[in-house]
Amino acid sequence: MTLMPTHARKPSPSAEKILVIRHGAFGDIVQTDGALRDIRARFPQAEIVLLTTAPFRKLMGRCPHIDRILIDNRAPLWRLGALWSLRTALKNESFDRVFDLQKTDRTELYHRLFLKNTIWSGRVVGHRPASAIDGYLAQLRDAGVEPAECARPNVEWMADDVRTTLAEAGVRSPYIALIPGCAARHPHKRWPYYDQLAAALIARGYDVVTAPGPDEIELCKSIPGHTLLGPNGFLNWFELAGVLKGARFVVGNDTGPSHVASCLGRPGLALFGPHTSAARTGIRRGAFDAIEVANLTDLDVQTVLDAVLSKLPAQENSV
Repeated sequence: MTLMPTHARKPSPSAEKILVIRHGAFGDIVQTDGALRDIRARFPQAEIVLLTTAPFRKLMGRCPHIDRILIDNRAPLWRLGALWSLRTALKNESFDRVFDLQKTDRTELYHRLFLKNTIWSGRVVGHRPASAIDGYLAQLRDAGVEPAECARPNVEWMADDVRTTLAEAGVRSPYIALIPGCAARHPHKRWPYYDQLAAALIARGYDVVTAPGPDEIELCKSIPGHTLLGPNGFLNWFELAGVLKGARFVVGNDTGPSHVASCLGRPGLALFGPHTSAARTGIRRGAFDAIEVANLTDLDVQTVLDAVLSKLPAQENSV
């Protein structure tokens, strides 16, 4: 399936055709912005096509650096019919080069079986990336692409104007956004004391907002402050990005929306337990930092509160 982004350009029929592969997940997709920006700068006239999965077609349909989207359902490899259909679709595109930002055994298989005669940029031999961004940097350099923006993804194109939503909810500035959830399959990533943090921030004069996903609504309703639900029961990605963009500060778990906040240039903190390191995720950039502990249940509220207040303007600390 091929989809056209809402901003789609009309490349010349003779333009070079480039495939970029990035299946997911949400935070990883968001962080590709800088690499996509660099690829576009290096090949300004090319038709750039993104191969991704269905959950991200609407999100990446707004990305200004690509021209089309192809959907890969990642069917099990034993489903030969689905694999053959994907092979046919990719071969019919006649891509000139591929940037494999996913870099998995599956995409290496695509290289060997589907696109072996295409200029392929994937894993860099002898390089063990410390993070996905580090891998992109090495990969782009290896392909002769100057990675000027790779380490500085900027997803302002994601952010809707949510001033009306905030006003209707009674949210005042400055507000602090909390991201207390994460994927349901990763409950160990959830810091359990957001309700106490919210109460402490509200006592200091800040409004607090949460914008839950579908499986986080009850969790967020238990947290003091404003729970932003939107007309569909929860905010979409673009509305969520708008809320995060307007926040004075963001505190969240190791989850996609925290990466969005980081890639929007917001000041904030991500809270990490032992599941992975902040360096591995690449979430630290600009004024967005992280706290890492051996056990999230042992990370007390005062430690997080002090870290937040230390990064806010001095005049606000006395509110």
